[in-house]
Amino acid sequence: MPPHPAPDRLVVVVTTPRVAPGLLSAEAWELLRAGPVLTARADHPQLPALAAAGVPVSVVDESDPASQARAARERARATGRAVWLADPGGDDAFGRALGALALHEAAAAGPGVEVEIVHASYDLPGARLLDVVATMDRLRSPGGCPWDAKQTHATLARYLLEEAYEAYEAIETAQTESYDDLREELGDVLLQVVFHARVAEERGAQGWTIDDVARRLVDKLVRRHPHVFGDVRVSGADEVVTNWEAIKETEKRGRSVTEGVPLSQPALALAAALQKRAAAVGAPVELLVPEAAAAETLSGAVAAAAARVAETGADADEPVGELLFAAVALARSYAVDPEAALRRTARRFRHRLAAVEAELRADGRTPSDLGPADWRERWSAAGSTPEPDEPAEPEE
Repeated sequence: MPPHPAPDRLVVVVTTPRVAPGLLSAEAWELLRAGPVLTARADHPQLPALAAAGVPVSVVDESDPASQARAARERARATGRAVWLADPGGDDAFGRALGALALHEAAAAGPGVEVEIVHASYDLPGARLLDVVATMDRLRSPGGCPWDAKQTHATLARYLLEEAYEAYEAIETAQTESYDDLREELGDVLLQVVFHARVAEERGAQGWTIDDVARRLVDKLVRRHPHVFGDVRVSGADEVVTNWEAIKETEKRGRSVTEGVPLSQPALALAAALQKRAAAVGAPVELLVPEAAAAETLSGAVAAAAARVAETGADADEPVGELLFAAVALARSYAVDPEAALRRTARRFRHRLAAVEAELRADGRTPSDLGPADWRERWSAAGSTPEPDEPAEPEE
C-alpha cells in the first residue's frame, strides 16, 4: 500500500512587538529560512531583520482577512508548505478566517491544509510596560488626546498625589488578600510616572526619558542593597535599614538632612519625617519637644504642651501646633506611625457617625432633631456596632 502523502502545511509564525525584531527562536528562524514567507504588512517590524538575514518575504496584497487566509492556503497547496508571518499586534481576524476556510473545506470534503502555530518570541516579565509607554506616546503625539497633550508637570502634580492616596486607601479597605482594587490603583500611579516622563522627554536635550527614570531607580536599588548585589553580610531586616540609612547619608553628604522630605505631604507625616531625620543626626528630644526638658516622660511633655494651649486662649495657633508636634514625638517613641494612627481613629469615628445617621434615618429623623443628651445616648449605642476590620499598616 503506497504511503499516505503528507498534508499541505501552513505555519503561522507569531511574534511579540515587545521584543526587538530578529530575536526569534531557532525553530522560527529555520522555518522562515525554508520559506516561502508571506505577510499582510509591508511595514511589518520583522521585515528588516529578515531582509538582513537574506529571507525573502512576499506581501499579500489583500485588504480583508478572508482574502489573506485564502492566499496563504493557496500558496501552501502550491508549494506543500508556506509560512505566514502574523501581525505582531494580533491576527485574530486572520485566524478566524483560516478557521472558517477549514470548516468549509471539511464540509466540501476537499483537500485540507494543516495549520500550525509557532510562537517565535515571548514576552519577558514587565514587557507590558512597553505598551504603557507606547500608549502614552500615542496620546501625546499629534492626532492624540487634546487634554493629554496640554498637560505639564505642574498641572499633573495633584493627580500624582490623588492616585497615591487612592492606592493607599485600596490597601486600607481591602476585603481579601487578593487586593484587586490595589491592582487598578497602582496602574493609575504608574500612569502618572509614565506621563511625567513623557512630558520631560519632550524637552529634548534638557529633559529625560522613562528609561532614565528606570536606570536611576535600578542604580539606587543596587547601590543601597550591597547585601544582595555585593559582598556585605547582614543579620536581618534591622541591619538592612541601618545600612540603608548609612548609604543615604553618604550619598547626600554636604546636603541638609531635611532635603528630600516633601512639604506637600500631610502635616502629621511631615512632622514624623522631620523628627526622624533630626533624631538620625543626634538632635536631642528636647529640641523636638521643648516641654520634654522639664518633664520626666514624653507623655508628661504632651500634657505640659496641652496645658500651655489652655493658658494661651484665643492665640492658640502656635501652641496647638507644638502640642501636635509633641504628640507625634510620643507616637514615634512607641514606634507608632502618627499618620496611620490618626487615620484609623478617623475611620472609626466615621463609622460610628454613619451608624448614628443610619439609625436616625430608619426612625424617620435627622441629626438636627437630637439634643446633646440624645447624641450621647445614640453615640454610646453606636459604639457597640461592629466596625470594619482595621487593615494592617504597611511596614516601612
